[in-house]
This record gives sequence, structure tokens and C-alpha cells, in this order.
Amino acid sequence: MAVNLIVLAAGQGTRMNSDRPKVLHEIAGAPLVVHALKAGAALGPARTVVVTGTGAAEVEAAVAAWDPEVTCVRQEPQLGTGHAVLAAKAALAGAAGDAIVLYGDTPFVTAATLERMRAARARHAVVVLGFRPADPARYGRLVTEGETLLRIVEWKEADAATREIGLCNSGVVCADLGLMMDLLSAVGCDNAAGEYYLTDIVTVAAARGLSATVVTCPAEETLGINTRAELAAAEAAFQARARAAALEDGVTLVAPDTVQFAHDTVIGRDAVVEPHVVFGPGVTVETGARIRAFSHLDGAHVSRGALVGPFARLRPGAELAEDVHVGNFVEIKNAIVGEGVRINHLSYVGDAEIGARTNVGAGTVTCNYDGVFKHRTVIGQDVFIGSDTMLVAPVRVGDGAMTATGTVVTQDVPPGALAVGRARQEVKPGFAVRFMARLRALKARGARP
Repeated sequence: MAVNLIVLAAGQGTRMNSDRPKVLHEIAGAPLVVHALKAGAALGPARTVVVTGTGAAEVEAAVAAWDPEVTCVRQEPQLGTGHAVLAAKAALAGAAGDAIVLYGDTPFVTAATLERMRAARARHAVVVLGFRPADPARYGRLVTEGETLLRIVEWKEADAATREIGLCNSGVVCADLGLMMDLLSAVGCDNAAGEYYLTDIVTVAAARGLSATVVTCPAEETLGINTRAELAAAEAAFQARARAAALEDGVTLVAPDTVQFAHDTVIGRDAVVEPHVVFGPGVTVETGARIRAFSHLDGAHVSRGALVGPFARLRPGAELAEDVHVGNFVEIKNAIVGEGVRINHLSYVGDAEIGARTNVGAGTVTCNYDGVFKHRTVIGQDVFIGSDTMLVAPVRVGDGAMTATGTVVTQDVPPGALAVGRARQEVKPGFAVRFMARLRALKARGARP
């Protein structure tokens, strides 16, 4: 049976004390709303609709950047969760199967939990995700009898006895799409908040003789983000899980608590990650590679056996082949680095291609930007780039060629050739002694040259 996703991302999030929409605050390098979308995407949904409101244009841009196939609709005005789901109705016209409602500020619900909710749909018309927190606080309560969910009571509407119930409502709901919209059309707003609650569909379903049930998950999955403190706690929780998973997968983390992962970091078995390494989004590290201390990687691919760092910076588009060495204070951006290449010290390689077994000396720079456009540098195989070479792109250096130390390369270098582009050295005997003596004499008189 097909499934459709409705992700609610319209809230203002006033407690974040931010000019940004709450769902755009990030955990592990991705907006909260993207985490929710990723969980749902694992189900292979036929359609996905994100309901926006506060900061709609910004949220819609972030969603489109993650997946341009996702549809966004706006909830105007914002009259509660039930009203938000109804805002998605037109965008889902003609869709069949179930619908799952997720929340853009609840990033940790897992695909496995959502699959269990879908399985429960075989026996019940409506399935609600519940959890048992250490402190139920102001969560809505789930009133059950056996496996049947009788009703959901918002904390504002609950009496003292109902508030004693420990089973709480996450807000995540699964039901047949057509039925969900039909039940919502019968929901009113006669409550303390004057809003249309999605959770009231359970009561409406019961009145029609339709059953509802609860699927439970660990409270950590339902963690909602409402404050900066909760955001920080969620980041810490994500990192702890990511580190544990990496260790379980056979990755060596020398000092696990110092390593920061992104939401999509992939590291192969027997790779080694030294202390204080930061992985931004879009990084893949293959088996047997080593990332040395204090390196920062974004949007990069590191192949088997490569060595990166310490203090290296790999930026988006950095592609390192097998057995590449990238050393201290080297930055690589949008560059393909061939097998066995050595770039060991103090260099910048941007918008470039470097052939296998080439050695790039210390202080080398690919001068890729003319103030308006970026240009590409292509270096062949088995090339020796002397220290402090400036490669003024666009430029090519052929296979087996060399550049002399301190050379500024402004023309293509043929294969096997040596490029030298520097001023001839002059030596003036005794000049340094005479020059320093004159300066010291001026200083003694209180004068300047």
C-alpha cells in the first residue's frame, strides 16, 4: 500500500528567540525539517507535502534544496494541527493509500518506528505514536483500554486523573489518507486554545465505530525542539548515537567525544579518525583511510588508504583517490586528486585536477579566481611541483613535467618540461654588513632612514 507524508512545519517557535523559523535550526548540519523528511523518505512515499507558515519562503527554499520533488503548501491562518493537515488536502488530491503526519521540529523519529505504525494499520483505522517520558509534563495523554486507543486528551483539557496517565502523545499519526481528511472535516475548535486538533480524529473515529491504537517508541525519538537548550541537547544526543554507531561499524575513533559528525557522514570499516575532527555534510571516507587531528571535511570523498591532516581542510567537491596524502594546513576545494598524490604542506588546491603520483611542494597555490570567474588548473601524472609555485589558472602542466621552486606559472607546461618563472638572484658582497651599520647609526642619533 502506498504511503504519503505530511510534515507540519508552520510553527513560529517563539521560545527559540530567533529571527529564523524554528524548523531551520540545525542538528548535525541539517535543518530540523530535513531530519523529519529523511525519516519519512525511508518509507518511499508516493507524495510528500510540507505545510509551512512562519518564514514560509525560507522553509520552502530549504526543503527544495534537499528535495525539489517535495510539495510545500502554506497554512494561513494557523489554527492548529488539524487545520494544518487540511491545508495539505488539495496538494494530495488523487493520492491513495495511507498518510503519516510528522513534525518539522521533531527530528529523531526513526523509519523503523514509522514502519511499525504502518503495520498496525492492518488492524486499526487510526494509529498514533505514543511514548512514556520520565516527566509527562504538559504532553497530551493517551487514554487506552487494552490495545484500543479511546481518546487523546490535551493537557489543557485534562482533569487530574487523566494527567496521572504516563502514556503521552507524540502527535505522529497514521491513517488512510481519505479517511484522515474526512475525519478532520468533522473536528471542531471548541477547546481551551480555540484550535483544530489533529488528535481529535481519534474521538471522531470512535463515534463512527472505527478503532484506533497506539504504537510506542523510546521517548528520545519524540524529542521536540522548542528552545536553544533543547537544540543543544538534541545535538549532543545525535552525536552520541553517531559515535556509537561508527564504533560498532568498525571505525576507530581515537577520542570519540571530540569528533563531530554530520547527519549523512559515511565512514568505512577500519578507517581511523583522530581527535577533534569535524565532518560537515556530504562526506564519505572509505575503509582504511586515516583522518588526522583537527581536520575539517565538507562535501568530500576520501578513498581507501588516504591520509588527511592534521589541520587539513577538505571543502565541497574534494575527491581524493586511493593512497593520497594531504598534510598539515592544506586546503582542497572542487578538485580531483589522483592516486598516490602527495600534497603535504601549506598549500591551496582549488578548481583543479591532479594526476596520479604527482608531488605538490609546500606553499603551492592554484590561483583559480580572477575576481569575477573561477578557472581550472590541470596537472598531469608524475609531475613535480616545486615549493611556492603559483599556478595562475587556466593552466595545464603535462605528464612528467616540473616547476622550479618559486615559479609563477602563467602558460601551459608541456609534458616532461621544466617551467622556471622567477627573477634572477643577485649577490652583493658585504652589503648586509654596511646596510645594518648605517641603520644602527641612524637609530643612535634618533633619526630614521
